[in-house]
Amino acid sequence: MAKDGLRKGDDVSWNSHGRKVTGKVRKKITGRTWAAGRTVDASEEEPQYEVESNKSGRTAVHKPQALHRKGKAS
Repeated sequence: MAKDGLRKGDDVSWNSHGRKVTGKVRKKITGRTWAAGRTVDASEEEPQYEVESNKSGRTAVHKPQALHRKGKAS
């Protein structure tokens, strides 16, 4: 399991434009790459996560501190 406790398939929530969004972790990003329509500057020390919204199916990329695993106290 990742040091921050997140891994592919985890149910998570995050805030987007003042609303709570729920979805799943698609992948952990640990290098510079193109994801969710933008360049993501991530590293092993500062990973980011690609997540997919349950409602819209759209993807987004967030730092681990912005994501809350379902069932885990925030």
